[in-house]
Amino acid sequence: MSKCNTNIILKSKNIFTGISDKLIDGYVAISGNKIIAIEEGDDYKDLISRETNFIDIGENVVTPGFVDTHTFFTGYVIYHIGVDVSKAKSIDECISILKEYENLIDSNATIFGHGWNPKNFENVMALQKLDQVFQDRRVIVFSVNRDTCLMNTNAIKTYKFTPEECYPEAYWRIMKEYLNDRNFIDKQFKEYMKMMNSKGVTAVKEMGFDDYYGFTDYLEELERNKLLSLRISFMSQPVGQGINIPYGIQMREKFNSDFVRFSGFNRMTDGTVASLKADLLRSYECLEDVHCIMDIDYDLIEKEVLLADENDFRYSLHAQGDGAVHKVLNIYEKCKRSQGKCINRHAITDMEFTHPDDLERMGELGIIAEIYPQIMSLDLEVETKEMIEKNVGSGRAKYFWNRRKMLDSGVVVSCGTDLPLMITNIPESIYHACGGFFADGKESYNKQNTISIEELLKAWTIGGQYNCGFEDKLGTLEVGKLADIAVLNRNIFKTQMEEMRHVEICLTIVDGKIVHNKL
Repeated sequence: MSKCNTNIILKSKNIFTGISDKLIDGYVAISGNKIIAIEEGDDYKDLISRETNFIDIGENVVTPGFVDTHTFFTGYVIYHIGVDVSKAKSIDECISILKEYENLIDSNATIFGHGWNPKNFENVMALQKLDQVFQDRRVIVFSVNRDTCLMNTNAIKTYKFTPEECYPEAYWRIMKEYLNDRNFIDKQFKEYMKMMNSKGVTAVKEMGFDDYYGFTDYLEELERNKLLSLRISFMSQPVGQGINIPYGIQMREKFNSDFVRFSGFNRMTDGTVASLKADLLRSYECLEDVHCIMDIDYDLIEKEVLLADENDFRYSLHAQGDGAVHKVLNIYEKCKRSQGKCINRHAITDMEFTHPDDLERMGELGIIAEIYPQIMSLDLEVETKEMIEKNVGSGRAKYFWNRRKMLDSGVVVSCGTDLPLMITNIPESIYHACGGFFADGKESYNKQNTISIEELLKAWTIGGQYNCGFEDKLGTLEVGKLADIAVLNRNIFKTQMEEMRHVEICLTIVDGKIVHNKL
């Protein structure tokens, strides 16, 4: 390879290729958008020219770029929409801010706001006061905690949801408005890509409701103008309508590049064990003969999955309870298979509480796991243990977050965050999924279910790329593969767990270009 073709050389004592667990003390050379050399030692001088960006990063760990396989930009952007009301200490102050904002937008536009803190003032009298002031306008103000919102009657009637059910699957009708506000979306998505790059993320699998309400036109424009710094696989989640196979066929034909690709369909099944909405194999300890307090239309789910599979689309089903996982696998067993494994790379997301027998079945079927390795960051140890004891009992507590059994059963594990539920943070995920700690970090929980740092890194990299169908081009550091790379600012293999959450990403490369640099 001629030296004039080498754009970047990364020299490090700790290169994690993802092919094996062994670290390389050497260098990675990049030409254009591909890796042209990865070797031990320092025999790189013949590759260096005046144009080569040589970066010696010492003991910092070099890895393949990270993949978040379950993100919702459309939900994330809600918390940036409209006017910021975070400084309001009362509903009257909030209304004053909204009135000023009203003068800046079109007379027919919905008045959106974000940043309402329910700790500052509650939703008492908000509806009445908003109705008095904004008689002819629609008003929605989202809270900082993602649980609720302020609305007036016009907004409730128009969008058909309430402050008590303020979640994406309920407020999908407003997405058609803000996803087609090009000035707003362009700024927010570019900031989103920058934020994800700062976390070492080079690829995501985005969930888009129904036909994505026009957002794919924007993605097409970004790709055409070479403005993407994230590889975007996207799925269609049926919400306002049932599964749309013709749309899927259209998207599959239109988006099949290395930067934007249609990845199939996604749907929820059950909820959390804490809310008693997880579907369990055995009844809850606290509710006799109750396996789940919500109704789940498994017949509809099966019909959609089999229709998707018939048309060679994959499906990702979000399941948290062991009963839901069991029933989802029953559905996947009916899909097209080769040598016992499903052909279309179906997946199960979250998998909070699982039975080991079904994890073995999952491996046999070739079903991909999309785990949330940061999920324990949302919980404190004592209250979570008390919830688990109350709801499922100590005998079944061992089935929580059993990533060890997944890997031992041959399951391909990938990682997601359900962003904006969590923001991708690989060091934090190590702390929770490898250390087994809750947010307050008192003692390791279900230590026997944790996995190694090397295993988790592979889940974030090659596991994610396999999930998205790019394992031949991405996911490991190998000659000939596309140059998507992340660098952590410490040797994470020698960092103590209590220090792990302080580790940061100092360099990110996407398609051979540096997109984040804090060296």
